[in-house]
Amino acid sequence: MNPTPAKPGGTRSPSRRTVLRGAFTAAVVTGTAGALFPLLDRDPAATARPAPAPGPGSGSRATSEEFAEMYRGREIRGTATVVPAGAPADDRVAVAAEPVTEIRIDGRPLHVMRRADGTYLSDVRHYESYPTLLETARAAVDELGNARLAPPAAHHM
Repeated sequence: MNPTPAKPGGTRSPSRRTVLRGAFTAAVVTGTAGALFPLLDRDPAATARPAPAPGPGSGSRATSEEFAEMYRGREIRGTATVVPAGAPADDRVAVAAEPVTEIRIDGRPLHVMRRADGTYLSDVRHYESYPTLLETARAAVDELGNARLAPPAAHHM
């Protein structure tokens, strides 16, 4: 193979292979840096901070969803409250929070469960999940029709 011919000023131009190799290397480095930047750019102090405490006047609980309305002639009320799960083990561990939910239809409690994906399901419509408590309550009312929820069972010990 012949070497790259010299330019009139006595310098040699890089070969096509050298230019492509350099461009490929630059692309790989740029792609890797772009992929790793979010991981390396984290503020360690931000991830170690505990969850913020509820604001003044809210007591020890902070409500994230609350509603009360008449729907199809039925009174539905509901709340989703975040309750701290426990005290942190040390200054670097954030306090985990567990949501507590409650829905009442005409004053009677409707058992509601929160799924891992953040949606809700109820005992009345347990094969379908809903993004909010209000939608869960409305779906239960739709399913119940004119029927009433059974009163809560007494726990015997």
